[in-house]
Amino acid sequence: MPKIMIIEDNEDLRKLLENYLTKYGYQCVGLDNFDHILTEFRENSPDLVLLDINLPSFDGFYWCRQIRKYSKCPIIFISAREGTMDQVMAIENGADDYITKPFSFEIVTAKVKSQLRRTLGEYALNQKEKVINFEGLKYYPEKLEIEFKGKNYELSKKEATMIALLLERGDKVTSRDRLMEKMWDTDMFVDENTLNVYISRIRRVLKELGISDAVETIRGAGYRMKKTWEDNQ
Repeated sequence: MPKIMIIEDNEDLRKLLENYLTKYGYQCVGLDNFDHILTEFRENSPDLVLLDINLPSFDGFYWCRQIRKYSKCPIIFISAREGTMDQVMAIENGADDYITKPFSFEIVTAKVKSQLRRTLGEYALNQKEKVINFEGLKYYPEKLEIEFKGKNYELSKKEATMIALLLERGDKVTSRDRLMEKMWDTDMFVDENTLNVYISRIRRVLKELGISDAVETIRGAGYRMKKTWEDNQ
């Protein structure tokens, strides 16, 4: 069941959209608090967003840009603004389509279906973004980014290689030799102290995300991820 997030400060219209789209088999998440839209988006991970322009504090253009930093999901603006420049700004800020108010619910449904066919259905060119998940710590290979409880950190290529291998192995031990082979695919000599530096970096990054003591040293064998760790948030 595709999930649609509706970001519309007109409560009556929002509820009408929720009720109508729910009848067609969509799971709807309607926001009534507009101060933490990005947090709500990342916690709910919708497949599509219906977004108004006129919102409290920050407008829809701003929130569209923020969402685009983390997701490629379709965003359709719904707005009473009919001007050409508003529609151009919507597209330039990352939107996929634009619907002017007042609108027919049939048009909204048709455009939602069209966008979801493109991203999830028969017209989709790519599968969903790959993610490696271990105990709530997620690594996104396509973005070289890790995430934990809504906090993100962009990794260097070698840091990403290390964290990917550790997360894929999970609580199984990964040898130092294996890590060095993956991180430095070369015949050149690499000092083992260099590996220690990257292990320290990964531990520091995880601590910044709110995780302490996640990477465990197994003396004489290598490293592994703990199944449970201290969450210091």
